[in-house]
Formats: sequence, C-alpha cells, structure tokens
Amino acid sequence: MPPRDVMNGITRVVLMDLLVERSQFGHGGNQEIIDPIAGFGDVEVLLLTPQMQTEEVGDEAQGRGLIDLSLDDVPFWDHEFEFWKECSLSMNGHNVLFRRIAMPLGGDDSKMEEWLNDIRPDAVVCSGSRRNVTMWEDWMDGGASLVRCSSIMGIPTLGICFGHQLLCKALGSTVKRAEKLSNGVWDLDLTAEGDSDVLFSSRRSGENDRPAVLFTHQDHVITVPQSCSLLGSTNHNGVTAVRVHSDDGSALPAWGVQFHPEAAKARVERAFNNGDISEEELVAFKREHDGAGILQSFADVVIGNMGQSKS
Repeated sequence: MPPRDVMNGITRVVLMDLLVERSQFGHGGNQEIIDPIAGFGDVEVLLLTPQMQTEEVGDEAQGRGLIDLSLDDVPFWDHEFEFWKECSLSMNGHNVLFRRIAMPLGGDDSKMEEWLNDIRPDAVVCSGSRRNVTMWEDWMDGGASLVRCSSIMGIPTLGICFGHQLLCKALGSTVKRAEKLSNGVWDLDLTAEGDSDVLFSSRRSGENDRPAVLFTHQDHVITVPQSCSLLGSTNHNGVTAVRVHSDDGSALPAWGVQFHPEAAKARVERAFNNGDISEEELVAFKREHDGAGILQSFADVVIGNMGQSKS
C-alpha cells in the first residue's frame, strides 16, 4: 500500500490500545511508543479498543472508514479508567493527537485490507494486554486480521507481548500457556539474521553485546510462523522476536517481540507507586533494558517508509 500524502508532515499510527485500564502501561506505554516517532514531526494516533467496542460500530467503520468512538460504542469499558475521545499532547517537540476510533471486528481479511486502504496508516502497533491469546475472545478475530493484513501489506507493524502472540498466531503459529508468570529482564540471544536486523541496531546493554529486554507474560509463542524468521530467543522463551517475510522471501517491515520495549524505568516506578505492580515485580524490573533504542529503530523504519526526513 503506498503511503498517504505526507506533505503536511503528519504521521498516522494505528495503535491497538489493549491496556487502557492501566494508566502507566496503557496510555503511558503508548506515549513511550509514539515519542520517537514524534521526533520527526506531528503524529495522529488512532487508538483501537476492540475488546470494549460493539460489533455494530465495527460494521459502521467497515463501511465508512474513520469512525470516532463515543461512550455508547464501548459497553465493556472499564470505568475505573476515564473514557475520553481524544487528547492532544506535546511530545518530542511536536503535537500528538490521540483519537479513539472504531475498527471492524469480523476477521475478514479482504474487508480489513479495504479498511486499511481507506484509513491509510503509516504504522500499526499492537500493545500488550491483560487478556490472553490462549483464552481466545471473539474480538481477537478482528485484531488478528488487522496485524496479519498490515504486516503482509508492507505497513510497518510492531506486535508487543500480547501483540507478538496475536501476530504469530494470526500467521499460523502455536501459543501455549506456561504454569507461571515470567517477570524480569533477560539478555536476548540474537540469531544471525537478528544480529543484523534494523530493529536491534541500537545500543545493546546485555552481556556479550546482547540486547537486554523486559518481560512480563505467561503465554508463550511455541513455533515460528512459516512466513517469519526467528530473530532472537532467551533461556525462558524460545520465540522471542520474529520478522515477517513476503511470499517471495523478502523481509517486510513487520515484527513481533515478546518483551516490552515501552516499559521505561520511570513508567515502572510510577506503576509501583500507583499500586499497579508489586514490590517483587518492581525488583524484577529494576535492571536497565534496551527498549528505548528498539522503539527508536522502529520509528526510523516508519519514517523511512514514508520517505520523510527528520525536521
């Protein structure tokens, strides 16, 4: 899909916002993802909450493209978190508009491609979630279709934790649930392909020039999708990072990562102070990790794909 006209310098990011009920890892995590992209110019972030919206507004979005969400459209909203339609922030010297919109939920790839061609995003990101791919819910059909289509269409795509699992399952892999939760920072063992991949081109603070990355998860991707290459693994998680390839074998700008690059140290500390994580989790997450550099690398890909230069 060719990029939209970018003469106005605005980058459009579709972000599947699955942690809205956790301020530091939801809206805060979203800001960490968008901040390096905002270093290049203004950004419009289209937030999707398929886990909370109605099928009816999804059908309307299928026919009309960009449909803003109202409170009536999200009957499953967690009201411990205030609903808002949009907000504007100054980030990295530029304006960022966060806007909640509806997405199709049917899981029909041909219709999802039509919707993506209509709204023309420059990037698609799927966040982590408190839901589980191993405990499938109906809305996940639409989410899986979104990341499958965006990656295959050549739209820069990043699946994080749950998003990684959703992308891999959407492309045919097996996801299983472990007996216990994995919390902590591990060194990522890169494959030869992963070592030269643009996503891991930033500084590496682990031992032996390995990226250090932060995990909190219980579901695990077990098999590498046929259309993907394995970029990295850890001693507790075999399929940690993958890259999607086209039918002819060429690498597409689409990745799944089991870890959380958006879990900046300040976000973790605020989450503990807010009572969102335990002291045990805080201790597990204390070590520095390379998430910021990985997100910067993804931002570089997004902007490069648009043919923009940094302003």
